[in-house]
Amino acid sequence: MIKVERPDEKRLLELDVTSWSVWEKEISEFPWEYDMEEVCYILSGKATITPERGDPAKIIPGDLVTFPMGMKCVWKITEPIKKHYDFR
Repeated sequence: MIKVERPDEKRLLELDVTSWSVWEKEISEFPWEYDMEEVCYILSGKATITPERGDPAKIIPGDLVTFPMGMKCVWKITEPIKKHYDFR
């Protein structure tokens, strides 16, 4: 299950989000599988992530998103996306 939160500044500081790596991708659609849990913070852009099982998640700037290990999904990026990410 994809978890989407709207964190406040305190939570972002606790997680030290700005120290995480940055990933950017143009408008596109592609399959993906998570071999580790990923937590990411969306800086810009929009996407819909549709898992094999479960409901799609629409993500926008300001979202803190957790993708579970083992999840297979399709990313559909509708506006070029930029995010901080951390694999756990």
